[in-house]
Amino acid sequence: MRLGVLDVGSNTVHLLVVDAHPGACPLPAHSHKAELRLAQLLDDDGAIGPHGVDRLVSVIKEALQAAEDKGVEEVLPFATSAVREARNADDVLERVRAETGVELQVLSGSEEARLTFLAARRWFGWSAGKLLVLDIGGGSLEVAYGIDEEPDAAASLPLGAGRLTAGWLPGDPPAPDDVRALRRHVRTEIARTVGEFSRLGTPDHVVATSKTFKQLARIAGAARSAEGPYVQRELKRESLEGWVPRLAAMTEQERSELPGVSEGRAGQLLAGALVAEAALDLFGVERVEICPWALREGVILRRLDHMESA
Repeated sequence: MRLGVLDVGSNTVHLLVVDAHPGACPLPAHSHKAELRLAQLLDDDGAIGPHGVDRLVSVIKEALQAAEDKGVEEVLPFATSAVREARNADDVLERVRAETGVELQVLSGSEEARLTFLAARRWFGWSAGKLLVLDIGGGSLEVAYGIDEEPDAAASLPLGAGRLTAGWLPGDPPAPDDVRALRRHVRTEIARTVGEFSRLGTPDHVVATSKTFKQLARIAGAARSAEGPYVQRELKRESLEGWVPRLAAMTEQERSELPGVSEGRAGQLLAGALVAEAALDLFGVERVEICPWALREGVILRRLDHMESA
């Protein structure tokens, strides 16, 4: 069947269309994206303002039209941290339902981490052993660890690249004092969770997902996305530590000119790099392998599992 996953994230609204059936690898057929940056559209009270809700409704309608055009049989809609944490989340969800017919499933941070972990496990297989999975989104950082398809530990921290950029790095380039303050904040937040994972033992394989990690790996020398998903890509902590001060000294425009960095994500790259550097350091990781699959694929795989069991 042809499935569509509608991901209302903190940065983008992304429709991923795949051809899939139980027991087979989902094959991407179409991708439709719109930059919305919901995490940066929250007002001082933490609510998504009228303009943001208007844009969200409009973008979802466009995605539904794209799904219809591509012959999608079923759309799996979900939302992550920006909607989850908005003060007016219930009102936003009701308006989306009333005007588009879409009932967004709001995933908890733990569910995000667990579904991303499932995708990474299926991609790397059982031979990867104990997996530690890191995912930096627009609104949150997800961490999961385990040896099975369901992680033994999962956590979600409010350390998304978009959220941190909007709240901590107003300058272009940002002031050195702001960068240092954000670095301290990020490391304090991550350090609180390290013990929960370290007691489970050393992972056999450490995996990173998300656009932020992919872009950081690319500027550090990883293969281009055009070379396909089966090319091994990794990010070394040593390389990342060298890039952080360079990114801090760049303007948003200068970052957008780096290989693999999109104009829409360039402003968030420094915050994402600070989170990635802190996570690798505090978890004692020297290198991570980049996984092409993440949350959207996890949602698809879980749906296919339910179909097969039914």
